[in-house]
Amino acid sequence: MIISPCISICKTDPQTGFCYGCGRNNEEKKKWKQESTSNQWKNDNLTHIQKRLTGWQLESFKDSYKHKIENGISLFKKNLIK
Repeated sequence: MIISPCISICKTDPQTGFCYGCGRNNEEKKKWKQESTSNQWKNDNLTHIQKRLTGWQLESFKDSYKHKIENGISLFKKNLIK
């Protein structure tokens, strides 16, 4: 199973249509939730969304996504619990 790239920073850039947190657009978010979506598509999408992000945004995504994979919760949600 491939973990969703959502890192709980769900705000969409009005110009690009991409989420500030995960870099996906609304169609990609919907496709992630569909049972018929293949792991190959998800892996490809993870590659594409990381190409959309740059600088601190990319580093923040990578750190939070890694934490989510390892601990089952994004860094944002972890900090909310504190």
